[in-house]
Amino acid sequence: MMLKAALHAHSTYSDGEFTLSEIKRIFSGQGCSVLCMTDHAESFDELKLADYIRECAALSDEQFSFICGLEYECEQRMHILGYGASTLAHTKDPQKVIRHIEEHGGLAVIAHPKDAMFSSIESFDVLPLGIETWNSKYDGRYAPRPATFDLLLRLRHRRPGMRAFYGQDLHWRKQFRGLFTQLECDSRTREAVLGALSAGAYFGLKDDLRLPSSGELSPELMARFAAQHAKSDRMRNFVKAGKNVIDRLGITVPASIKAQLRRIF
Repeated sequence: MMLKAALHAHSTYSDGEFTLSEIKRIFSGQGCSVLCMTDHAESFDELKLADYIRECAALSDEQFSFICGLEYECEQRMHILGYGASTLAHTKDPQKVIRHIEEHGGLAVIAHPKDAMFSSIESFDVLPLGIETWNSKYDGRYAPRPATFDLLLRLRHRRPGMRAFYGQDLHWRKQFRGLFTQLECDSRTREAVLGALSAGAYFGLKDDLRLPSSGELSPELMARFAAQHAKSDRMRNFVKAGKNVIDRLGITVPASIKAQLRRIF
């Protein structure tokens, strides 16, 4: 069966603005039956982590499943998602974190890699299962960066089974929430969902777009994304420049305006 899912979300257990109960209500209302949580590992000790795991399980039912996971911050602020991984790593070495996630039955995905990190990632001896090729918080709601897809395709020469992942990186109440993952999956259990993601039995879903787990896009779509992302980036940079001027003048931007900008971008 086909299941609508959302990947990469943060709750009040780390730096998100929604409780787990609110997240379930919101995404259930959008037709989702699976939500892969990735609260920041640095926000937890063992007791708090046990509460997090327990609440994710308690809120899961026959219609909706939380897949409990963590996002690990590594050296140089590289972030690695551990879908289905819910144990602390106690290391900042990204390759050791990848191993840790896989040893604990999770799926390791490098989140929203900055362009400056590409060469470092390509030097890894240990590669993750995937790259987050579109993060609608980091890249914006309109288009991903084509360069991230190019990075994935280069890495696939060394690990052919690497996947493209599509994540919302949900934090804020007014954030865009329109990027999903459609899973071909026989149940909502952790094992079935992680199995489908690992096997590439899914596609990214946004409006009329169907984006493959392979990350192999047509030249036409890549060109379209390049133009859309460049336009969006110019808008974001204009807003950032304006905010810097306002900050230097000592003016506080109202929270309501910040919230609306988060919704737009």
